[in-house]
Amino acid sequence: MTDIDEVLALGRVRSVFQPIVELDSGAVVAYEALARGPRGPLERPDLLFAAAREAGRLRELDELCRRTALRTAITAGVLAPLTLFVNVEPEVLDTAPLEELLAISAAAPRDLQVVLEITERAIAARPAELLATVQRLRAAGWRIALDDVGADDLSLAFMPLLRPDIIKLDLRLVQQRPGPELAEIMNAVNAEAERAGTVVLAEGIEHEGHLTMALALGARLGQGWLFGRPSDGLAPGLPTAPLQLRTPPVVREQASPFACLPEGTPLRRSTKALLIEVSKHLEREAMRLGSTCTVVSAFQEARHFTPATAHRYRELVARVGFVAAIGEGLPAEPVAGVRGADLAADDAVRGEWDVAVLAPHFAAALLARDLGDTGPDRERMFEFALTYDREVVADAAQALMSRVLPRDALRLVAPDAADADAGGGVVPGRHDAPQPAAGGTERTLRRALAATGNGVTISDVTRPDQPLVYVNTAFERLAGLRAEEALGRNCRFLQGPDTDAAAVERLRSAIAEGREARETVLNYRGPERTPWWNEVYVAPVFDDDGRLVQYIGVQNDVTVRVDAAERLRVEHERSQSYLREVERLAYRDPLTGLLNRRRLTESLEATLLQAQVAETGVALLYVDLDGFKQVNDLHGHAVGDELLQAAADRLRTRLRRGDLIARLGGDEFLVILPAVDQEEARAEGERVAGQLADALCQPLTTTRGTVSVRASIGVSAYPQDGSDFDGLVHAADRRMYRAKARHGAEEPASGR
Repeated sequence: MTDIDEVLALGRVRSVFQPIVELDSGAVVAYEALARGPRGPLERPDLLFAAAREAGRLRELDELCRRTALRTAITAGVLAPLTLFVNVEPEVLDTAPLEELLAISAAAPRDLQVVLEITERAIAARPAELLATVQRLRAAGWRIALDDVGADDLSLAFMPLLRPDIIKLDLRLVQQRPGPELAEIMNAVNAEAERAGTVVLAEGIEHEGHLTMALALGARLGQGWLFGRPSDGLAPGLPTAPLQLRTPPVVREQASPFACLPEGTPLRRSTKALLIEVSKHLEREAMRLGSTCTVVSAFQEARHFTPATAHRYRELVARVGFVAAIGEGLPAEPVAGVRGADLAADDAVRGEWDVAVLAPHFAAALLARDLGDTGPDRERMFEFALTYDREVVADAAQALMSRVLPRDALRLVAPDAADADAGGGVVPGRHDAPQPAAGGTERTLRRALAATGNGVTISDVTRPDQPLVYVNTAFERLAGLRAEEALGRNCRFLQGPDTDAAAVERLRSAIAEGREARETVLNYRGPERTPWWNEVYVAPVFDDDGRLVQYIGVQNDVTVRVDAAERLRVEHERSQSYLREVERLAYRDPLTGLLNRRRLTESLEATLLQAQVAETGVALLYVDLDGFKQVNDLHGHAVGDELLQAAADRLRTRLRRGDLIARLGGDEFLVILPAVDQEEARAEGERVAGQLADALCQPLTTTRGTVSVRASIGVSAYPQDGSDFDGLVHAADRRMYRAKARHGAEEPASGR
C-alpha cells in the first residue's frame, strides 16, 4: 500500500481543535476542527491532501476528515453551548456524502451546532452544487462561514450571493500594515455585517497588536495563538458562552429570476431595443465596480449572444470578479473566462431576459419576460422590472447560478472552439487560481512562458494600481516570492530606497503612453531584500478596439554585467556615461551602430512573445549585399566600411519606428517587422524587401569614387515559418540564397 492508501484504509486521520473566542468577553464560543495525518511525512494537512489529490482519492480523504471531526468533537465535548467549525474541500463539493454527516450530528447526545467553512474557490468551481448544498445544510440547522475573506477579490464578490452567517477574515488582514486594499475589504465586510447581521471573525491573532487590529476591523470573534494553539482536547479553564448568530437568512427558491419579484411588483412593457441599452448600462456599472462584482445573465437562446455581446463580455470578464451567461444552446464557455450553461427548451428561464449585478455596495437586476411576439427581433415586447432590492437581486442571481455548469465542464470544450473564443489579446491571469480549459494556442503559450529562462509578468492596466495577473516560474525565482505572494500586487514591491527613481519614472511614462520601454533598475529579492539588477523590458497589449489592457514585462538578472561595469567605472574613475558606453559596445555593432546578433536575439524573443499574446504576425528579412567582396578587393576595406555604413543608413530611413535592424557580420543584415497581420506577414515582408533592395542598389560616392552593389533578400514570417529565432532565420537564409541564385554570379563593383 502507498502511504495515502494506508491512511484511508485504516482511517488514520485525527482532529485537533483550536478555540474561537468572543473578543469582548474572552469566552470560548466555538472550536474549529483541523485535520492531521498520522505521525510522519503525511501529518501536515497540506501534504496529506496533496498526496490524496495526486492519488485521485481526495473525495475519500475529505469525507474521512469531516466524519472524524464530527465524531471526535462529540467525544471531546464540543457540544452546546459550543459550536463546531468544519471545512469542506471545494474540489469534491458535489460528491460529498453529507447525509452521513447530518445523521451523525442529529444523533449527538445534545444539540450540536455546526458551521461549515467554504472558500470562494468552491463557489467559483461549482456554483450550482455549492448553493444546493448550502440549502440542504441550512435546512438541517447548520450554519455557513465564508473563509479567507480578503485573500482574493472573489471572496468579496460572492459574499452577497452566499449570504454567510459568519465572515472569516484572512489572517494577513490583522498581521500586515494597513493599506488601500485593507480599507476596501473592511468597508465591504462591515457593510455586509451591518446590513445582514453577519458575524465577523478574525484569524491569525497572535499578540495584542493583532487583537487591536481585529477589533478595529469590526471583528466580534477571534482565532489564533493568542487564545490557544490547536490541540487534541478543549482548552482547559477558559469560560464558555453560546455563539449568538442571526436568524438564518431565508432564501426564496424560485423557478426563475423573474419569479423572484415580490407579489405586486409593478411591471412595465418595452421592446427589446430598450432592454439592450439597460443591459449595457448594468454591464458598465459592473465594470466600474470591478473585481468584487458578480454578473449573471440569461439570453434565452444562443443566437441572442451576438458577436457584439461576446465583445462586451470579453471586457466584462477582464475586469469583473465572476461572469456567467446562460441560454439555450450556449456552451460551457461562450467567451474565454465566462461561465456558461445550456438551457433546456422547457426551462422557465428560457423565456426570460435577465441581468443580475451584485457587489458589496451595489445590487441591481433587470428581470424581463418575453411576451411571445413574432415580429422583428428588436421590436419583440417584454414585460419587465428594474429592481435594486438587494434580497431580490441575490435571489435572482442565485436562481441563475443554480444552472451554471461546474468548472470541470470547461474541459469538454473543443480545443478549436476554445482557441476561437480566446481572442482579444487577453492572456489568462492567475496561474495559482483555476483556469478555463486552454486551447492549442494557449497551451503552447503557457508551455513557452513556463520554459523561458527570463522572468515574465503580465499586469492588468485596466484595474486600479495595475496588479500582476500572471507570473512565470522564472520570475518567482528572480523575485524570491511564490506566485501567490506576487499576484494582485503592483511590481513596485521589487523596488527599494536605492532604486533609480528616474528610471522608474521613465517606465511609468512609457506605460501611461502605451509605449515599449527597457530599463536596468536595482530591485530587491525576497524577504531578505537581496539587491539584484533587473534589465526589464515592457511591452503593451491592446484589445480589438485598440484599447490598452495589459502590459508584458520580461525580466533578466544582469547583476554580473552591471557589477563588472561598475568595477570598470571605479577603476577608470569614469562617470555614468561610461556604463552606458559599456552597454552600447555590448549590444551595438561598432561600425554601423546597428543592433548586434546578441541584442537582436533577445529583442526577437520578446517580439515573438508579444505576437503570441496579441495574435499578430512578424516578418524577418535576411539581407545580403551582392558585390561587396569586389568593393573590398578593388577599393580597399575603408571604402567597404563606408559602403556598410551607407547601407545601414538607408535601411534605417526606409523602415518604421519600432522595426528592428541588426548587422550579423560582414555584409549581412537582419530586419524584423513586428505587429503585422498574421495572414499578410509574408506579403508585407516581400513588399518591404522590394523597397529596401531598390534603396540599396543606388550608387554611392566614396573617397575612391562611385561604387554600387545589389541586395539579395530572403523573407520569413511568424507563425508560418517558425516560432523562434533559429527557425525564422534559417527559413529567410534559404530564401536569400535562392534570390542570390536568381541574380546570377556577382558582377564586379563599378567605380572610377
